[in-house]
Amino acid sequence: MKLRTGLLLGAAFGAGVAIGPASDFVAQQFGFQFLPDALAQDGGRAETYRLLTLFGDVFERVRAEYVEPVNDRDLIENAINGMLTGLDPHSNYMNAKSFRDMQVQTRGEFGGLGIEVTQDNGFIKVISPIDDTPASRAGIKSGDLILALDGQTVQGLSLNEAVDKMRGPPNSKIKLTIRREGQDAPLDVALTREVIHIQVIKSRLEGGDIAYIRVTSFNEQTDSGLRKALAALKQQAGDKLRGIILDLRNNPGGLLDQAVAVSDDFIEQGEIVSTRARHAEDSQRWNSKGGEVAGGLPVVVLINGGSASASEIVAGALQDHQRAIVLGTRSFGKGSVQTVIPLPGNGAMRLTTARYYTPSGRSIQGLGITPDVEVAETREDKPHFLPDREADLNRALSNSGGTAQNTAPPRTDLPAIVHDVPKLPPENWPAYDPTKPETDFQLQQGLAVLRAMPAGKHAAR
Repeated sequence: MKLRTGLLLGAAFGAGVAIGPASDFVAQQFGFQFLPDALAQDGGRAETYRLLTLFGDVFERVRAEYVEPVNDRDLIENAINGMLTGLDPHSNYMNAKSFRDMQVQTRGEFGGLGIEVTQDNGFIKVISPIDDTPASRAGIKSGDLILALDGQTVQGLSLNEAVDKMRGPPNSKIKLTIRREGQDAPLDVALTREVIHIQVIKSRLEGGDIAYIRVTSFNEQTDSGLRKALAALKQQAGDKLRGIILDLRNNPGGLLDQAVAVSDDFIEQGEIVSTRARHAEDSQRWNSKGGEVAGGLPVVVLINGGSASASEIVAGALQDHQRAIVLGTRSFGKGSVQTVIPLPGNGAMRLTTARYYTPSGRSIQGLGITPDVEVAETREDKPHFLPDREADLNRALSNSGGTAQNTAPPRTDLPAIVHDVPKLPPENWPAYDPTKPETDFQLQQGLAVLRAMPAGKHAAR
């Protein structure tokens, strides 16, 4: 996601609105520009003219005859949001309050529960809980469907409205009713809201010689936080540091520029990511600036079904450059870019404006990143019946425009141990405990692969 200033609303409605009592009112109140009759009849514009006449007529009829008085602004904002949410799962309208909340969130601090969500089939779907938040501590999982908030169904609510209800003053309580695969009945989960301080980088030394760096999301603090963490771990390990685990599991993404910056920290040269928009002149490409900060150390990237968007940009770039071995399970598959377009005095619109492509030209939209080494988190991992990836969402964008081969380039640099890495934990593997790294099966396999990687090839410089 990136921020951009500009006005697209006027362009969207510039084709004209019909002349008449209802449309005259819309024009006066909301500043839409009208075109003369003759121009509106030109080709396809006649149909646009007719449809905008229909909009004005419906608007006026609702104002006059709905069972209760309605606010004009609410009607227009609902219409705009319906226009955007009907496009794809990630486009939507934000009123002024929602826009402010989004800006606060990208800075890394906001009030609420700590859940990254999207909307699907009328319900709210959890992409990922954020570490060390009420949601993660209560056991909310990626893929959970939120059916109700404090006993009130979320059906009929926009995504912004549902998020707004989940936010609130610190120490206030809320009950989420969720549907989870494998559970016959919905679950009620009680949570207490907190001020969410997102700690985007968590780091530690594993075994005294491996830098473990977990990135929980991509906000304005991510790249600087990663650089500081890596420098501290290098100093702590002295000359013994032999590799890096970059953990992007359950990382729902965030800012595009931060994904590019993090990728640049590991890639010495070449393309990181490109975007292709509707108009060729709006397409972009980002290349490494050189001077990677990882010192050439071997890298293993951990991903799973909760790794989305910016996480997939990083994993795909490092995989295509054969700079890292990607281990885990297939990622979420969100391969689109949303531009946030401020609307002066009226919030902003989040609009899908491009698909992004890995350096080899792959579009991961709906497909995700397939790991080089497939390792499941638990033995219970199995095909899900609930929507749990981008391709499962209603109105998801198609995968198009990329190379015919949507897999990573063939690798000849993988250590022999990858052929012996088990895809599933043994039956007696202990239950996962986030406070005990030894219970994290994917991490332990990542450490084994990292220690088997040739030290000379990526020796620290």
